[in-house]
Amino acid sequence: MILHIPHSSIEIPASERKSIVLSDEELNTEILLMTDWFTDELFILDDLLNTKSLIFSVSRLIVDPERFSDDSKELMVSRGMGVIYTKTSSGNRLRKHPSEDDRNVMLNNYYHPHHLKLSNMVSQELNENGKAIIIDCHSFPSVPLPYELDQNNNRPDICIGTDAFHTPEVLVKELKEEIGLRGFKVGLNNPFSGSIVPMKFYNKDKRVVSIMIEVNRSLYMNERTGERIAGYDNVRNAIVAFCGVINKII
Repeated sequence: MILHIPHSSIEIPASERKSIVLSDEELNTEILLMTDWFTDELFILDDLLNTKSLIFSVSRLIVDPERFSDDSKELMVSRGMGVIYTKTSSGNRLRKHPSEDDRNVMLNNYYHPHHLKLSNMVSQELNENGKAIIIDCHSFPSVPLPYELDQNNNRPDICIGTDAFHTPEVLVKELKEEIGLRGFKVGLNNPFSGSIVPMKFYNKDKRVVSIMIEVNRSLYMNERTGERIAGYDNVRNAIVAFCGVINKII
């Protein structure tokens, strides 16, 4: 299995900081709101399930690897949150609008190398095992942020995101059952949908399976301070079980 962890980093390179118009305090607040905190710890299962992990190196506020690089294909451009965000989670200005040259430099520095790594990892899995399983690892705030398309306050504990071509129905069924057995409320493509697949394989190769797991942050952290809470270990253990189910089914 490949654990894709795109939004855990809080790294803001000095070379990119100058384009962000927020004060340090405002930027820290935005990082607190937008980071998928601790997913680079909760989902690191290499020693337990023989998985491989790919963690995006910088904050999504610099470049978001989960967006299409072509703005014409990206729905979140309407919120100022295409592959390079120009607005904050509340709709305020985040950065100066990048020139085409600056945009290309940013994509070449961060986005394209990350996607090449993911594509190569999938190719290696296919060559070695005849299949590749991607788990897209995320968390989400317990209360919708203003930029989010789904503003329903009744949020699940765990969200499963699927792709019509790359996510088998039996996998969704078994994972939903495991989540329910552990006492969690599950949402299917709610409040977020989809799961990442490298474009080289997207809608072409059913040997590439992808499913997204999103965890409600209130289960494992204090969302105001960014600190872990007592439920952290329970969530970690549950994630191990969820990934075990995926590994068994596929």
